[in-house]
Amino acid sequence: MMLWQEWWVWVVGGIVLAVLEILAPGYVLLGFAIGAVVTGALLWFGLLGASLPVLLLVFAVVSLLTWLVFRKVFGLRRGQVKIWDKDINDH
Repeated sequence: MMLWQEWWVWVVGGIVLAVLEILAPGYVLLGFAIGAVVTGALLWFGLLGASLPVLLLVFAVVSLLTWLVFRKVFGLRRGQVKIWDKDINDH
């Protein structure tokens, strides 16, 4: 059995990515972390085949969907614009 076929490898990878997200926040790595944990959970429950292309596709789709949700929830709101009233060169 190959390493990527083990559910715990995906979960550990997701936890590592979540810790990295804490160190470098931006909601980028969190999407990948959730994608990895969901892929591991689906493997654990036996809902996925263990072929690498299928696992990578599920990981990519879940990560993309998570990123889109986070972008919608935490992203820049429409009408929310940063207005600069000072220039760095003003004395």
